[in-house]
Amino acid sequence: MPILKAIKQNWGAYLLFMVFGALFFVLLTRFLTLQITGEAEGRDLAAQAQAQYERERILEAERGKIVDRNGDVIAEDTSTYKIVAILNEDMTTNANDPHHVVDPEKTASTLADYLEIPREQILSTLNEGAKENRFQVEFGTEGKDIPLEIKNKIEDEDLPGIFFLQDLKRFYPNGIFSSHLIGFARPEEQDDGTVNAVGQMGIEKNLDNYLKGTNGKFEFETDARGYLLPSSNQNMKKAKDGNDVYLTLDKKIQTFLEDAMSQVAEEYSPKQMYGIVADPKTGEILAMSQRPTFDPDTREGLSDNWYNQIVESTFEPGSTFKTFSLAAAVEEGVFNPNATYPSGTYDVLGTLIRDHNNGAGWGEISYLEGVQRSSNVAFAKLLDLMGEDRYQKYLEAFGFGAQTGIDLPNEAAGNILYHWPIEKVTTVFGQGTTVTPLQMIQAQTAIASDGKMKTPYVISKIVDPNTSETVHKGEPEISGEPISAETAAAVREYLASTVTSENGTGQPFKIPGYDVSGKSGTAQIPDSASGKYMQGRENYLFSFMGMAPADDPELIVYVAVQQPSLPETEIGSVPVSKVFNSVMQNSLKYMNIHPAEASSAEPVKIEDYEGESISQTEESLKEQGVNPIILGTGSKIIGQSTSNETLLAGEKLILLTDGDLTIPDLTGWSVRDVLKVAGLADLELSMSGSGYATKQSIVPDAPINGSEPLIVSFSSNEHMVNQQPSDGDEEEQSEEHIEEGINVEEDIVPQD
Repeated sequence: MPILKAIKQNWGAYLLFMVFGALFFVLLTRFLTLQITGEAEGRDLAAQAQAQYERERILEAERGKIVDRNGDVIAEDTSTYKIVAILNEDMTTNANDPHHVVDPEKTASTLADYLEIPREQILSTLNEGAKENRFQVEFGTEGKDIPLEIKNKIEDEDLPGIFFLQDLKRFYPNGIFSSHLIGFARPEEQDDGTVNAVGQMGIEKNLDNYLKGTNGKFEFETDARGYLLPSSNQNMKKAKDGNDVYLTLDKKIQTFLEDAMSQVAEEYSPKQMYGIVADPKTGEILAMSQRPTFDPDTREGLSDNWYNQIVESTFEPGSTFKTFSLAAAVEEGVFNPNATYPSGTYDVLGTLIRDHNNGAGWGEISYLEGVQRSSNVAFAKLLDLMGEDRYQKYLEAFGFGAQTGIDLPNEAAGNILYHWPIEKVTTVFGQGTTVTPLQMIQAQTAIASDGKMKTPYVISKIVDPNTSETVHKGEPEISGEPISAETAAAVREYLASTVTSENGTGQPFKIPGYDVSGKSGTAQIPDSASGKYMQGRENYLFSFMGMAPADDPELIVYVAVQQPSLPETEIGSVPVSKVFNSVMQNSLKYMNIHPAEASSAEPVKIEDYEGESISQTEESLKEQGVNPIILGTGSKIIGQSTSNETLLAGEKLILLTDGDLTIPDLTGWSVRDVLKVAGLADLELSMSGSGYATKQSIVPDAPINGSEPLIVSFSSNEHMVNQQPSDGDEEEQSEEHIEEGINVEEDIVPQD
């Protein structure tokens, strides 16, 4: 009984004991289960804990720089900032330190002083965002890519609610700078959620695998509040920055080229234009540009032309191609500069090849004069002397019809049109056969560097900035030896005479103090609609490829301007010379290549000679290099075309005498010089055509009445095929010049 009574009195305690015992058993079982299996409800507890407390931060790699040969930056990653305006009032916990925009009007006025956004537009963005209860607003393109300097100035204004987000941007500090060669990169989201720049064209795309880096990461553990645990394990994988690419470009020379081309593009609005500067001793491309072009930062202008036409396009070169035809003839021993031939026309299987002055020619002239005048007939006859098969071997030896192998993508190969007899003849003076500008540069290196032809290249080296190791190095490479050193030297001398001779087509490309050797050209442009060549004085590709100094060239400059808008008084060589002369002269000076002593290159101060003896003045002017032109039979000077100004050696000074009026032979004169004569002699002038004078109504040197009108006809491109109005440098092949047989325009189909 005492036991039962004790149980009745303590039954509550026993019940509690049983309950707690059961709970303890359950907890013990759960604990043992978790310890043994490491799982709860099918989830791995260790992994869950690791995910909860471990944090990972991406360490972004920097894209490699693109620099010029001297290490000056052309493209690099740079920190920029995006401006954000916080509108949510809940972000402010202290009225004395607001974290949202409290005064939209003041904010808009202040930001407008630093951003290229009108105040009204900023204010409208703020007000509309507030009405829509937006947490924050941004300001479009103008509110992005803000440089650090502007960011700091805005922060100094202490505007409530204005914050900045940092970003990496691909930056091109030189603006338009060989844009089609360099290309551009733009941000793209990666698999790990980061945003990296990816090359889209040019070097940026072609060398993207070299330029792009590899992101790293930093792993660490935190507590529930995000604080770093002091005893946690930390693991860091460093980011590997992309490789730096050193180009062969020279920033100074590239700037000379860009500036000159921009000026000509603005003045003449050509349809296309390109320029290349190369080192003939190595094959390095020192500058390369084209028009239309674009700004790689904004991509403005990119829609006008996506491709690198210097690498990827082909064209008919025109008379610049005669450079290599001349070299082949010299190497074969068939070019005798003093031998003569009848210029004007030459029959090829019933098709007349005509010289640029409508087939009139210059009578019996030497082959050297034929080169200077860019005579098509001279080169057609040289082809006969060489033999068609021998000449074809030189075309191949100079690298035409094949890629140069430059370290750039999508290079075109061109096409040697050399099947039918007439095609072989037209190829010798640059018609029908298509080439690339790079092929012309490569072939020219053989002329400039004693027969050793160099492969052009633009990649100087690629360097790993993490280890300073050079992972790739560009080296000069001889791609062939099509001619001997003796031939190359002779050709340089002959081509130099095209610039210095009074008959030379290269006269516009004289550079004071430097001897230039080169060849001009005016290539016809195929009309895809008709299958023929375009007509009109402007519908040509005007070009010049020259090297200097002529005896031992340090630079090759090749410039071409397609379809410029020419004033009536100017000719196609003018815009080309404005690029070539500026770039060549500035580059030679920059390279410390000193001008040669040349008194003829010095400008001559023209005085007032009125009343002086014509014979003494004429002799004095000739000694100074000026070309005096005498109007009249008198002995005293009563007028002159210019005074108290300077003329370059070789320029004309018109002198009017007190005797009977006479007119000189105006053949080959420019429109500008003819206008000077008519104005000085007070003659009524009637002109037709454009280019160089070919006919005049007044017989030269015959006394005339001052009231008699002067009628002058000029050669017109509209009536010629391959005629260059500026330098007589085009190949006569139009339909009206073909007496019988093959129609050159109809049968030669330009091919890429």
